[in-house]
Amino acid sequence: MKYLEPSVPPSLIQALKKQKYHLVGRHSAVKRCRWLYETLIHNRPCYKQKFYGIKTHQCIQMTPALFYCTQRCLFCWRAQSGDLQIKWDEMKFPSWDSPEKIVDESVEAQIKILSGYKGNPKTDMQKFKEALTPKHAAISLTGEPTLYEPIGALIQTFHKRGFTTFLVSNGTVSSSLKKLSQEPTQLYISVCAPDEETFKRVCRPQIPKAWEKLNETLSLLPSFKCPTVIRITLVRGLNMANIEGYAKLIEKTEPTYVEPKAYMHVGFSRLRLGYEHMPTHKEIRGFAEKLAEATGYKILDESVDSHVVLLSKLEKPIKFGDG
Repeated sequence: MKYLEPSVPPSLIQALKKQKYHLVGRHSAVKRCRWLYETLIHNRPCYKQKFYGIKTHQCIQMTPALFYCTQRCLFCWRAQSGDLQIKWDEMKFPSWDSPEKIVDESVEAQIKILSGYKGNPKTDMQKFKEALTPKHAAISLTGEPTLYEPIGALIQTFHKRGFTTFLVSNGTVSSSLKKLSQEPTQLYISVCAPDEETFKRVCRPQIPKAWEKLNETLSLLPSFKCPTVIRITLVRGLNMANIEGYAKLIEKTEPTYVEPKAYMHVGFSRLRLGYEHMPTHKEIRGFAEKLAEATGYKILDESVDSHVVLLSKLEKPIKFGDG
């Protein structure tokens, strides 16, 4: 029987299992991305394959910090303390599992998820066979992964096994990113507000000086050797104004890419926001065009299905696979 931290209510575990989270060790998880289904059954890969060459069917969507985060973003799909009348301390960290255990069990969980496709006559069997050897880890699913203290060692463990890694962080644990022992293949920082007032209203930080810590992280980005991305999750009526504010943050940071992306009305975010908060792709494209004009970045690509636009000063994006 798997041991979980006693601070995590059993009712929360049951709720997450119903949402198809596969628990890994005491505090990590893997979840099937909807694009895994789309690529295996309908040959529709996710935008990460289109933009960066990451093969969708060989990607594990995981987190080492399932229950823990420094923010309670309105738009986040994760379960937050208070959702479903379940409460726990999101800042009380456990004794962390080893990176090796997390990688081993994440791969096991992904293979278990894939087993359901073997008997489906619509499955692309060539892709299915390749999928049984995952090659990419999206360290992003829920929670704030940089709270997991050995995050550099986790990235290194994935890399030693031939994986590429995309690390997605909200940037508020600047100390963790400052001392990162191993860079990911690509680093995403979520910047979902152009100013502190909007940040406090939309991202609802649970730690003091979170805006300052995010800005400290942004000042670190030019020192990274790996490609960096500013991800802007846009919510209609909440954070789509003040293009100039976003532009100033981008100019200071000089990321390799900027990804404006629409909020999706899924998961536990539906308890906090309505369907009307989800922007159309046309709105995201319009935001991206204004941002490009304000920053000197160019629109390189877009995915209408995922409501995301890719901006960069590069002529074309760096691809990590042959997808």
